[in-house]
Formats: sequence, C-alpha cells, structure tokens
Amino acid sequence: MTTTFDESFDGLYRISFRVAYRILGSAAEAEDVAQETMAKAYSRWWRIRPDAARWVSRVSANNAIDVWRKRKREDLTGEELVRAHDGEPILERLALVDALSRLSRRQREVVVLRYLAGYPEADVAEILDCSVGTVKTHASRGLSSLRNTLQ
Repeated sequence: MTTTFDESFDGLYRISFRVAYRILGSAAEAEDVAQETMAKAYSRWWRIRPDAARWVSRVSANNAIDVWRKRKREDLTGEELVRAHDGEPILERLALVDALSRLSRRQREVVVLRYLAGYPEADVAEILDCSVGTVKTHASRGLSSLRNTLQ
C-alpha cells in the first residue's frame, strides 16, 4: 500500500517546521519555510515518497539556511541583533547556521536529522540507507567540527 501525500502531510509538515524553527528561531519564518518545502514535496511526491522524511528535513534545512543568508545580508540593528523573535540570542543562531553550512553533506544530513529533526540513530540510519555505526561516526565528526567552529 502506497502512502499518499495527504496522508503524510501532517507528519512531514511538523518535521519541516521543527527543522526550520531550530535554525531560524522565528515561528513565522519557519512556517514560510515549511509551506515552501511542502509545496516542493507535493510537486515531486512521486519521486520522493520512499524517502520523504529525509528529503523534507534536508530541503527545510537548506531553505532555512537560505532565509538566514538573506536575513544576514539585510541590516540588522539594535534589539534584532541581540535577540531573535523567541528571545534566543540571534548571534548564536547565526554562528550555528554558518557552522552547519561548513559540514560535509553527509555530516550535515546526520546532524540535522538526529539533532534538529529529533530522529533516533536507528531511524536516521534507515532514512540515509546506512548503518547505525555510520550515523554515529558522522554525528561524532559533525558535532566535533561544530564544537571547534563554535568555540
């Protein structure tokens, strides 16, 4: 039995929103990213259906990073520079997004799926079609790189 887009929408939207929100810190921007991601998912459903969760996580992260880069180009002044919409320091978010963009593709996928989307290691391994050991290795290397970059 194949899963339809309508049946999968709610779960995929939650994944997309959660990933975007953790990168951007703004519910409004995360909703925009999630909506854009789901529109893309709908138009590609026949192709992404077997791997929809991974695809949505990756595209949401990429779209959120694009929004962040666009925001970075704009002049942030005063209070905006100190705090994001949810009260978290925006400079920490900016540093995290920059550090994520420096990881290898596989490390970024593992870190986003494991720590931003909240999947357990076994699920990440299944989504990425690799072993749990490979997920642990990429997570360890990715987190180590993030620690070094963010120090």
